Amino acid sequence: MQCRLCDAASIRARGWDHPTYGSFSTALAAAMLMKLDPEKTRHAVNIAGVAGMGMRQSRVGELSHWKGAAFAHAARHGVYSALLARAGMTGPAPIFEGQMGFEKELGVSLGDVGEKFAVPFAQNPQGPASMILNTSIKYWPAEYHSQSAIEAALFLREQIDDPSQIASVHIESHDASVDIIGSEPEKWKPETRETADHSLPYITAIALIDGKVTDQQFQPSRFTDPAIWKFLENVKVERNAELSALYPNAVANIVHADLADGRRLTRRVDYPTGHAKNPLKDSQVEEKFNVLVDPMLGRDRARKILDIVWKLDGAEDVNELMKTAK
Repeated sequence: MQCRLCDAASIRARGWDHPTYGSFSTALAAAMLMKLDPEKTRHAVNIAGVAGMGMRQSRVGELSHWKGAAFAHAARHGVYSALLARAGMTGPAPIFEGQMGFEKELGVSLGDVGEKFAVPFAQNPQGPASMILNTSIKYWPAEYHSQSAIEAALFLREQIDDPSQIASVHIESHDASVDIIGSEPEKWKPETRETADHSLPYITAIALIDGKVTDQQFQPSRFTDPAIWKFLENVKVERNAELSALYPNAVANIVHADLADGRRLTRRVDYPTGHAKNPLKDSQVEEKFNVLVDPMLGRDRARKILDIVWKLDGAEDVNELMKTAK
């Protein structure tokens, strides 16, 4: 549901954050799990929508801790809205096409696809999971539009014996990437982890310098290193019309590394590892999980969680998972 709403119209370009859609989608999911009837489900969606708007300011400039909590907040609100509707509370309607409804307030009546924003509640002819199967998974712990730049940079790093020989970096990217993670001055001098993992110049540069992108590359000692900031002065981000035309079907980046000896190394990646057209193997999903979870919970406990999750579609309830993950 979340994916279908995002596909219907982009609200980012209008100054609103995508967790705004999360209030709707989470309320619908919660209503289904609570087995609410159509009337109460409608009230849940209406309550969620009227009070669930998120400003895009949370993802521009120097980013804060709130960036990582924005969707969780929307999800909490969606669940709470379903609980209120279940208890009998009614919500304002019509929430989408009303005089002061979603379409009017967010300016999506003349949306990105066609003349009118169509709420995608109807059954998709490809089946209920079609949008989920078209989604992508981030392989590296950084903003999604940087994934192809990371992959390109890591490929180039294997051809560079000494990263100190990199004189400058030139990144060609698509409009969404440039707008979100590659245009603001803060992205060239990240002072917070949230800014660093949303900085196309920093992420690409650190992949070239360190030859890896892990949680270590997003520690303050790394992204505020004066030597890194100095290096970033020689990192340029440029819009590429061809790459922009491919978006969102491809999230392409072209990385050029100019070396001190005059050579230029170039790599282009359209569909990074984890993209729906280049999906992760199960072993790669497990590898990412282990890298992130083992240090927190220990290998044995993490392995038990994995075993439960791989069989979750056949489980009668989620109690075992919740007890193990607690």
